[in-house]
Amino acid sequence: MTKRRLPVAEARVLKALGHPVRLEIARIVSWEESCVCHLEARTGLRQAYLSQQLSILREAGLLAERRVGTFIHYRLADPQLAEVIACVQRVAGSVDRPLPPLDPARCSCPRCSELAQLVSLPAGRTRPRRQRKGEIDHARAS
Repeated sequence: MTKRRLPVAEARVLKALGHPVRLEIARIVSWEESCVCHLEARTGLRQAYLSQQLSILREAGLLAERRVGTFIHYRLADPQLAEVIACVQRVAGSVDRPLPPLDPARCSCPRCSELAQLVSLPAGRTRPRRQRKGEIDHARAS
């Protein structure tokens, strides 16, 4: 009698994706590399909870990471995983569900801090004016 091979590795991948928050994280990072603060700003979930879910996805080998200073940016370890997520969305009938918006003011990473600063500038200004030597920054002084 031959021993049948069970799809253990495949089940591990599906189990890791089998939680709504982990599936949403995978969906977001399939579109853009994201740090935890990006995910927090997009999902409205606490950083500690997201970190737990990211840990499960990393242990399953589904995420790759890149460190930039103190920030870790996550992306899918295998781009083909995006096809799996898209297939699951089609089966579930949620193909056209857009990504949650990213409010750069809610994210503390350098990329979003720069973007939030640009977004909050008065019309016509593309970057903040440099402070001249000896000039008082009234916004910081108050």
